Parts: sequence; structure tokens; C-alpha cells
Amino acid sequence: MKKLLALLVLCVVSLPAHAGYVQGYYRADGTYVQPYYRSEPNGTVTDNYGYQGNVNPYTGAIGHSNYPHDTTSPYYNGTPYSNGQYGHPYGQQYGGN
Repeated sequence: MKKLLALLVLCVVSLPAHAGYVQGYYRADGTYVQPYYRSEPNGTVTDNYGYQGNVNPYTGAIGHSNYPHDTTSPYYNGTPYSNGQYGHPYGQQYGGN
């Protein structure tokens, strides 16, 4: 029984974290990204914590972005992000989730 419990704990601990707290890190260009809380990646921006009117349950901050460069946003304006990408591919971060 102890071995089974230990195996279960090991499996849960080794799962990749998608939602929740993201530690600060440095991008390849040397820019430091502050730690932040993010929602589960799911291919749409309208339920991101940073989307206008949504509330981050961890910080209480109210979202202000309407993601005009994202094809999943009702405010999409047809232009790409500054990196030339369009849309919001599942599992990728663009802007503050």
C-alpha cells in the first residue's frame, strides 16, 4: 500500500503545470518576465485572466486586454502580434494570460 501511495504521489508531482503560478524567467533576448498567474491553455483568449472584465482569482486583478491580434478574440483586427504570429495556438503564451 505504501508503494502504491508513493507511486501516486510521484505521478502527480511529475505532471506538467499548465495553470496557476508561473515563476519569473529570462527570455532568449535577455528580457526578464515577472512571475504571474495564468489560466489553463485552451485555444481561446476570452477566458484568460488578462482578458477585459475577467478577474484573476489568485490576485483579484481585473483584466484589461481585448487581444486585438488574436484570431479567437471578438476584437481581432487582422494584424499579427509583434513577433509576426497570428492566433492563439493551444499551449502557447502570447501576452499576459
